[in-house]
Amino acid sequence: MRASDFLRSAARYAARDLRPDLVAGLALAAVALPSQMATAHLAGFPPATGLIAFAAASIGFAAIGANHFLVACADSTIAPIFAGGLATLAAPGSHDFFALCTSFALMAGGILVCCGLFRLGWIADLVSRPVTIGFLAGIAFHIVISQLPPLLGIAAPDGGLLLKAFVIAGKLGESNPVSLWLGFAVFAVTVCAEWISPRIPGALLGIMAATIAVYWFGLERDGVAVLGQVPGQFPRLHLPSIVFADLVQATPLAFVVVATIMVQTAATTRSFVAVPGPAASINRDFTGVGAANLMAGLFGTFPVNASPPLTEVVAETGGRSKLAGLAAVALILGMAGYGTALLAHVPLAALAGILIFVAMRIVSFGEIVTIFRHAFGEFMLILATATAIIILPVGTGVATGIMLSLLHGIWSTTRARLITLERVPGTSIWWPPGRDPKGETIEGVLVIAFQAPLSFLNAYAFQDGARRVVRQSRTPLDLVVLEASSIVEIDFTAAQILLEFIQHCAQSKIRFAVARLESVRAEEAFERLGITDAVHRDHFFHSVDEAIRVLAKKTNEFREDKE
Repeated sequence: MRASDFLRSAARYAARDLRPDLVAGLALAAVALPSQMATAHLAGFPPATGLIAFAAASIGFAAIGANHFLVACADSTIAPIFAGGLATLAAPGSHDFFALCTSFALMAGGILVCCGLFRLGWIADLVSRPVTIGFLAGIAFHIVISQLPPLLGIAAPDGGLLLKAFVIAGKLGESNPVSLWLGFAVFAVTVCAEWISPRIPGALLGIMAATIAVYWFGLERDGVAVLGQVPGQFPRLHLPSIVFADLVQATPLAFVVVATIMVQTAATTRSFVAVPGPAASINRDFTGVGAANLMAGLFGTFPVNASPPLTEVVAETGGRSKLAGLAAVALILGMAGYGTALLAHVPLAALAGILIFVAMRIVSFGEIVTIFRHAFGEFMLILATATAIIILPVGTGVATGIMLSLLHGIWSTTRARLITLERVPGTSIWWPPGRDPKGETIEGVLVIAFQAPLSFLNAYAFQDGARRVVRQSRTPLDLVVLEASSIVEIDFTAAQILLEFIQHCAQSKIRFAVARLESVRAEEAFERLGITDAVHRDHFFHSVDEAIRVLAKKTNEFREDKE
């Protein structure tokens, strides 16, 4: 998390790693060049700004981040979120819009750095996989609809996403077939290259071929829209003109964008770990991506994110260290400064083809089918999240998805129910009732378990279940044993409920014992909240069998049964 770590890493750099790092850097630059321009275009910025964003973000992450493979750059996942949200505060394409996006990057970067420094990596785990899949599917729909006008060669309509989709559907007959074929060709080349090997820069090959075709055959005369003259530029450090009133209004959107970045960064960090290399450090990588956003803001661009596809390129092409990313930065900066004249004839339809490929790639079709087959309830969670992002403003839709994830987690916790355990015949193992073999019980003994942490969310379900099984016991009870291996935590509300049940047992002349309290956190909570004293310290056991042997009145009968 310190810049000195980067210097120490550089001092230990092995010369044998230079060639694979340069090869990986060349491959990364080839893949990143078209995707970064396309993403900048998606965010409402000049395409060359995407190259500056890549360079600034890569340098920022390399200085502080831990992961040797991770690439921080302009990202199509968050571009529709912040661009759509900030468009309500400033006109897209205006100077105020650019300044607001730059300030927004600084704000997001500051939040991410704080999250990393205060070790808030656990926040990324609050968003479930189905919600993430639904979120990406909704974002993919946004990307596709936004890129259909340049792909079809028609004017981009105004209005909300669904309105745009209806207007575009009504104008299909006005499509420019040349633009459509150019975009489809770039899309097809990118798909084929990806299918053969991620090392092949299919997007770059496709966009080069499309640009040559536009120039050679004069396709601009046929109505093919192109980027036009793009002035060359190198990164220039400057502070944006910050309008604090606008930033205050954008604060809720910032937390939505930051949550999205955290989820994607955590997934990327866990998926690509250099071996040998530093262990995965999600918190440090949060700080690194935060530094990447700060650098992007200081160099006049927009928010950036960890990119799984570009990170995969570095890993698959044999990159050994962060030098691979820095080598790509050198090539990208050369293009930004001296090669932008080559971009004048790049067709917008080609960029649209690349972005539509990106949209298709981020949708996990296989996982959606699997979840549909095996967990229909969570499949509905995917649909709900995707629908919210499509129908509502993007930021609101993402926030809705995060809330759905939290509500689903809470609902799953509240579903926990108390169960009774039976002894597996011929053993000392106590297990939930099953069909074969039929379990055994001990007269006067009730063994209960609660297969979840005890909290205010499920404490009353525990209370109702515990009192019900005591009341429904066919024989008078002498001993209740709580098998606590699944109770890894207990909060104050649940502790009071448990204390009430222990008191209820005492009033009914029933002894109470706890077996297999394995969680250190739960044990400390039992001590702190007075449960240990209420149970009696000598009524805690390592197994249910031990508790029954020591406390049950029918001990001799129990031993005879075992023999």
